[in-house]
Amino acid sequence: MIKAKVLWVDDEIDLLRIQILYLEEKGHTVFTANNGYDAVELVKENNYDIIFLDENMPGISGLDVLTEVKRFKPAIPVVMVTKNEEEDIMDDAVGSKIDDYLIKPVNPKQIILSIKKNVENKQLISEKTSQRYQTKFSELGIKISQADTYTDWFALYNELVYWELELDKSGDNTMDEVLIQQKEDANIEFSKFIKKHYLKWFIPDAEDRPLMPFDFFRKRAIPLLDAKKKICVIVIDNLRFDQWKLIEPVINQYFETEKEELWFSLLPTATQYARNAFFAGLTPLEISKRYPQYWLNDEEEGGKNVFEKELLAELFQRYRRKVKFSYDKILNNKAGEKVNENFSNLLQNQLSVVIYNFVDILSHARTDTKMIRELAHGESAYRDLTLTWFEHSPLLELLKRLSEEDVTVFITTDHGTVNVNNPIKVVGDRNTTTNLRYKQGRNLAYNKKEVFEITIPEEAGLPVTNISSSYIFAYNSDFFAYPNNYNHYVKYYKNTFQHGGISLEEMLIPYITLKPKNRK
Repeated sequence: MIKAKVLWVDDEIDLLRIQILYLEEKGHTVFTANNGYDAVELVKENNYDIIFLDENMPGISGLDVLTEVKRFKPAIPVVMVTKNEEEDIMDDAVGSKIDDYLIKPVNPKQIILSIKKNVENKQLISEKTSQRYQTKFSELGIKISQADTYTDWFALYNELVYWELELDKSGDNTMDEVLIQQKEDANIEFSKFIKKHYLKWFIPDAEDRPLMPFDFFRKRAIPLLDAKKKICVIVIDNLRFDQWKLIEPVINQYFETEKEELWFSLLPTATQYARNAFFAGLTPLEISKRYPQYWLNDEEEGGKNVFEKELLAELFQRYRRKVKFSYDKILNNKAGEKVNENFSNLLQNQLSVVIYNFVDILSHARTDTKMIRELAHGESAYRDLTLTWFEHSPLLELLKRLSEEDVTVFITTDHGTVNVNNPIKVVGDRNTTTNLRYKQGRNLAYNKKEVFEITIPEEAGLPVTNISSSYIFAYNSDFFAYPNNYNHYVKYYKNTFQHGGISLEEMLIPYITLKPKNRK
């Protein structure tokens, strides 16, 4: 049993001696205050495991004390003790984030139960979560070694993300290293799976292949558009599945998750390739051949994603569909607010496309900016920073407004990102791409055992810039470093989030269909 440090606040504290003595006999340490002002000062200067707070006190009321406590120490559970059972008082208390309440007169057993529920329960949940994961550990290990289809990997990645978030919520770090190692084992086997199967998916009319970005409009959007439904497609660049699971509860205040799918991104898992493919409904190779005016190769100067709107228009023309659509790319809050201001115009279109680049910007800022790197120092912090952005973003406001309309909302991405920490050496000429997770060019020198190589790019739906050009991709948490500047690369890029290569985090991406809760 946890020995709790208790603060009890009541203007008639002397009348509670029996309850206080009972708590002390049970091993708890009890501190007292007989007014709200003293209580606020005590909380500022000390740490408590739980606070019992009288609702009706002279001077500053219990509700006012509750508001102050939650403002600077929101994690402390507060139990309101009141004589008043009126509904509005309870509503005010709950609205002020009270954790529990007791009706006077309280007996000692009620108090002990409240401590168990609000203090011990957190430890019990933490311990139970770790125990549950330990029980599942061997089973997950078997699944990792036996996964042989893309549906196996969808289910397995879903489980790994579930346990990562559950252990994160529990606050118990004892199994962190075990889970990290199990994810590494999973990525090693996943890389073998990609090496074995990936090129088969690009054989014409391949029957058994996963859905990929270039399938979206044909498979998901056009059937709804043909049925005269309004659609809003929100593409959050670089959004991983674990980040989606963290923001989902916020979105579920306004929408039901009608369908949650995992799709495969394509290689390279980079915006230039995956997002252009998404809007064109074609592989990068097909885009470069059909619409060379809209495609720039890696080594060419200019923006690589500036023709997405044009590619989408070409897609509808190719499928002989007349669709009125809008396209907005959001690079900062001001642009997001502008879209919200023009929300009525958005609804004039059958299809609205909104691209949010924040998560992608965050991953790059984490590499380049010391402050962001410290704020997002690990996987959990990186997820939390994404959630914090989302909760205060114009995107959430847009979703709130969409939830009031008869609009089907899709949330998806083009690729994910992975935390890299293992440098491997590669040599290329001056035209070789600079991306840390894939390289494309001529005369590449590398250890073939360390990379996934595609020497005939057409076999993977990739453009050919030169007859001798090839692509190589980093596995797992590897990243490419040049031997002549090796120490710089290792120091600067180790433990940063990158994309372009092969990992569960980069390749298995969420495709979410949302239905407004008020829609019948």
